[in-house]
Amino acid sequence: MSVDLQEQTRKLLEEPLLGEQDLDAKIRRLLEAEYMRRLVQYRRGDRFLRQKYGTTFEDFIADRVVRQEGCTWEAESDAMDWETAVDGIDTISRKLQELQHVQQD
Repeated sequence: MSVDLQEQTRKLLEEPLLGEQDLDAKIRRLLEAEYMRRLVQYRRGDRFLRQKYGTTFEDFIADRVVRQEGCTWEAESDAMDWETAVDGIDTISRKLQELQHVQQD
């Protein structure tokens, strides 16, 4: 597969900061770093909401906490943020596994 990069992008990818690997390996490394950054962010959100409500997202939904809280904006917003975090953890974890599988080939 051929990829066209702007000259500036190519030069940045040649920076010693990224090591002496080939372009493909450098891009995979950058992807891994971004996935890890997002995973930490999603886990932080999940941990915060677990502590705030004293439960897991699954139990939060099953126990209908939003209704118990009177369908407040805060509870609704937390539910949406929590769902995003939980889905993000699953998605990013899967993407990291795929990336690690590519690196092993």
